[in-house]
Amino acid sequence: MTGDREGGATERALMPLWLAVISAALAGVLMDLSYPSVGLWLSAFLSVALVLPALIGRRIGGALLVGLVYGCVFFFLLVEWTSRYLGVLPWAALATLEGVLTGVGLVSISLAYRWLPRAFPSSSARLVLLPAVVAALWAGRELVLGSWPYTGFPWARLGMTQSESPLATVASWGGVTGLSFLIVFFVAMVLEVVRLRAWRSPVRLAVPVVLGLVLLLTPAFPTTPSGSIRVAAVQGNGPTGYFDEREPYSVIDAQTEATRPLIGEDIDLLVWPEGGVDYDPFQDASTARRLTRLANRIDAPLLVNTATGRDGLYYNTSMLWTADGTADQIHDKRYPVPFGEYVPDREFYNAIVPDLIGLIGREYTHGTNPPLVDVDGILVGLAICFDVIYDDVIREGVLGGAEVLVFQTNNADFRGTDENQQQLAFARMRAIETGRSVVNISTVGASQIISADGTTIASLNADEAGAMLDDVELRTGLTAGVVLGPVVQRVLLWGGLGALLFGWWRARRRRS
Repeated sequence: MTGDREGGATERALMPLWLAVISAALAGVLMDLSYPSVGLWLSAFLSVALVLPALIGRRIGGALLVGLVYGCVFFFLLVEWTSRYLGVLPWAALATLEGVLTGVGLVSISLAYRWLPRAFPSSSARLVLLPAVVAALWAGRELVLGSWPYTGFPWARLGMTQSESPLATVASWGGVTGLSFLIVFFVAMVLEVVRLRAWRSPVRLAVPVVLGLVLLLTPAFPTTPSGSIRVAAVQGNGPTGYFDEREPYSVIDAQTEATRPLIGEDIDLLVWPEGGVDYDPFQDASTARRLTRLANRIDAPLLVNTATGRDGLYYNTSMLWTADGTADQIHDKRYPVPFGEYVPDREFYNAIVPDLIGLIGREYTHGTNPPLVDVDGILVGLAICFDVIYDDVIREGVLGGAEVLVFQTNNADFRGTDENQQQLAFARMRAIETGRSVVNISTVGASQIISADGTTIASLNADEAGAMLDDVELRTGLTAGVVLGPVVQRVLLWGGLGALLFGWWRARRRRS
């Protein structure tokens, strides 16, 4: 035990700072292992179980160091794929920023462990209230990182690690953030059981045992089957990477070639991935003719995606191209990637790294139209590439009446990395969370059709051209995770901060 003094009182740390730093680093490694491609979902629990004790009893500086080590180790490993083409600098910048924000956020948990036991010293408060506040602060930190700076980076939420675990169905009741909260709540509660030696009293063990059973046994929130739609999804494996050498129309040619085996099949909707068309068909007559000809040969509308220009602005646009050569239904990507698809504060960053900023020539604009298209009376919810990680995009589509979800993505810039598998896991979690089937189609793979319970019903391997054709189940009804998700997020974010401040105030009053 080591003592840290703050506010006139002595607190006991569970481990010396050097050991806490090692524990935090190991926690970062374990958290990375819980994400694909390894996907050891149980290691997420072990990670939290290492980082929380490392924060107990720390001064603010020590807690910041522990959180920074955990955050940087985790993010440097998790997003290593960002260095695939642009090198070390963007990778280091993103991982360091997220690591610093994680470190700052985890200081609040260290303060909770300091203030709440003083404010509420009873063993019942230690077993329930303290873990609940710690878990709320963890979930709140994830929400902040997912929305700031700029549009945030909600890629690394704890709940997203559970797409292949028996706990995934919990997201259909409280959303991904609710699942994050319950995981940390459980681990923090077990930690207090150990610290208080509460196993001596069977009554005290009831709450963690019940919570564990809830996590393991909660069924998916029910939605209602409403028919099916016959969807074809084509992975062309064309030259769609940012630095890929390509001939004119080589991308649409690759997509068209991979589509040929589907001609003559009964199809309701043909889906191509993000970036599956080289040129804007509203501006390029040859592209428009090719799409119209294919729609007539397939005898189905085409859901395709490309960059479009309107009123002097550029958008990442998905459109429903029909046999008469029109596309009246479009959806523009809601959250273009900062420093990937546009540069916020371009003049500032251009002065720092002009060579890198100069590579991003086109500035995509944030879309505002609904993430929905109507296919012969069936509403299809959309998310373009990284929009899959933004709760509001998915929720807007489902609340708008979507009976099935289609996610179009282009992973060509991340060939051979974990990025594609991570994104695919997020798509699976969205299926479970919303109670909807998901068609996840990539330019280069891997692509899958996923049922509402998270089961893969069709797939295409990475780096191979091919097509999937299946009767995809439609579903109606809203899960609690969709309806209550935003409420849960607000309660956890502001409730955690409010409880922390109230604990500080009450602790001061008790001392005086």
